[in-house]
Amino acid sequence: MPIVVRLDVMLAQRKMRSKELAEAIGITEANLSLLKSGKVRGVRFDTLSRICAVLQCQPGDLLAWEPGEEPEDGGPDGGA
Repeated sequence: MPIVVRLDVMLAQRKMRSKELAEAIGITEANLSLLKSGKVRGVRFDTLSRICAVLQCQPGDLLAWEPGEEPEDGGPDGGA
């Protein structure tokens, strides 16, 4: 997937552990780990907002697009 999650980089820059962030935003460490590894298909805007508030960053600091293979289904817009 061409969307890359850079949450681990931001945590390192802020000298914060995943456990601390998970507690601060109200999700489990397991779910945060899945998000960090990019193994999720989506993230709620309110979760993203809480992460940004705690880490004092912008969504673009956490997510990046890199050219790569697109999903087979073409997504909700039919691949257009």
